[in-house]
Amino acid sequence: MKYAAVIEYSQDQELVGTHRPAHRAYLASLIEKNQLFASGPTEDGYGALIVYEADSPEAVEALMKADPFFAAGVFLKWTVRPWKMVLFNPKLAPQV
Repeated sequence: MKYAAVIEYSQDQELVGTHRPAHRAYLASLIEKNQLFASGPTEDGYGALIVYEADSPEAVEALMKADPFFAAGVFLKWTVRPWKMVLFNPKLAPQV
């Protein structure tokens, strides 16, 4: 099942920038394990939206707590909600 996490970040840009490479490497490892559907920061610097693939909200919390951003104090607070993708427009998806 997919879960969407809306996460508020620390506004300390040095802290975020210092730990971003490890955070992104961690997210890449989740992709390899089919535990991450999509992720990205908000354009306004508030935080991020991360959509995990997990069996429960508790499993999502465990994934989040294993993230280097959590250990560094970048993640301040979050909301995790079950999410169901109904429609998807591949023309608007970034080519990464």
